[in-house]
Amino acid sequence: MRTIELTYPHTLALEELPETVCAIGFFDGIHKGHQEVIKTAVKEAETRQMDSAVITFHPHPSVVLKKGVQHVKYITPMKQKQELLKRLHVDRLYIIKFNEELSNLSPQEFIDHFIIGLNIKHLTAGFDYSFGHKGKGNMENIKEYTRDKFSYTAIDKVTMEDDKVSSTKIRELMKNGKVDAANHLLGRPLTFSGIVVKGDQRGKELGYPTANLDLHEDVLLPKPGIYAVRVIYKNEIYEGMANIGTNPTFTADREDLSTEVNIFDYNNDLYGEELLVEWHKYIREEEKYDNVDALITQMALDERNIRAYFHSKLQ
Repeated sequence: MRTIELTYPHTLALEELPETVCAIGFFDGIHKGHQEVIKTAVKEAETRQMDSAVITFHPHPSVVLKKGVQHVKYITPMKQKQELLKRLHVDRLYIIKFNEELSNLSPQEFIDHFIIGLNIKHLTAGFDYSFGHKGKGNMENIKEYTRDKFSYTAIDKVTMEDDKVSSTKIRELMKNGKVDAANHLLGRPLTFSGIVVKGDQRGKELGYPTANLDLHEDVLLPKPGIYAVRVIYKNEIYEGMANIGTNPTFTADREDLSTEVNIFDYNNDLYGEELLVEWHKYIREEEKYDNVDALITQMALDERNIRAYFHSKLQ
């Protein structure tokens, strides 16, 4: 997959671009609804013997459009979004920088520059996708802006248990620790990567060595607490337990969250290595214990519960 970053106005020459079928949207999470939009574009591209493409944006429009919003955390930061799109067999990814100048384009200016101007011959989008200044362009009035240069498909909302599958819903589930329900809407485990850095090294003393993860600032974490996780490292999959929190037993006044993973049946040095962590189930809240022995007893119970959880998944 070729990735091309664009800022308005881009300087790509139309005659040098392949004819493409393109899916457009922000696609945070690339959940089952997004997948329907993207897979429709990929399939249409195969039918037409054209390249498939995805147009997405960065940063999130709210950073530009909403006063007071300076940074947004993502279900799928850009690096992971790219990996997921590769798996969906997308040929080209256009990442358009969302800034004030872009937000002020009229619907026609946006279409002329980023759809017709990128040699897109068929466009797919969710039924609620909007474009142009104040979202005045949408999938109901898009025909007014095509100049008969491209066709389009609007994908109906995807529902599960009568609920619309949406990034907003997934964020709400993550906020409440319901990662298993979020995974159901995503169609895969919630996953993010981090580099192992040195922490306080208390886990080793407790008999539960942990990998302390340095995460990208864009990662949206689920609710603090203890989780059943799987860790992917060098193409091997390990079960484990993760803690998102402040370690209140040892650090009473800490406010910033750490993310630590205890990998079952693994003892090698991981400093500087990148781990991919899949979040499968929320186990309990992080608690403050009166003494170390009480904490160790609880961690042993957590391990038994998590091993039993994963074992039940194999049945």
